Amino acid sequence: MKVTQVTVFLENRSGRLAEVAEVLGRAGIDIRGFSTTEAAEYGIVRLIVREPEQARELLRRAGFTAQLSNVLCVRVPDEPGGLAAVLDELAERGVEVEHLYSVTSRHICVAVSHIDRAVEMLSGRVGLLSTEELCNL
Repeated sequence: MKVTQVTVFLENRSGRLAEVAEVLGRAGIDIRGFSTTEAAEYGIVRLIVREPEQARELLRRAGFTAQLSNVLCVRVPDEPGGLAAVLDELAERGVEVEHLYSVTSRHICVAVSHIDRAVEMLSGRVGLLSTEELCNL
């Protein structure tokens, strides 16, 4: 199962992140998960929303550079070493992690190389969530 992530590129200046949230909020789009990274001149925001195509279009119309990509949302066992077990499953199958972030304390979004292969190899081994399941947490 794949989840569509919205990636937004922003100038690193005050208020830009708030503008992203306002654009989506005015349209009634609920942000269910997010990650931010920043460098000196720009930032990257990754968002999980129920309506990723609509979110991307709204953000583009508001002047943001936004794109869609697929990630896995993995249910992490709620125990010490739970995250390690999930990452070991990926590593043992040669799936490279590009980035990951927590959506809840027990759920992470993982961008990986060869996502279709990763879904096939991990199905039944780790708990993969759909967009619907993730948005209903």
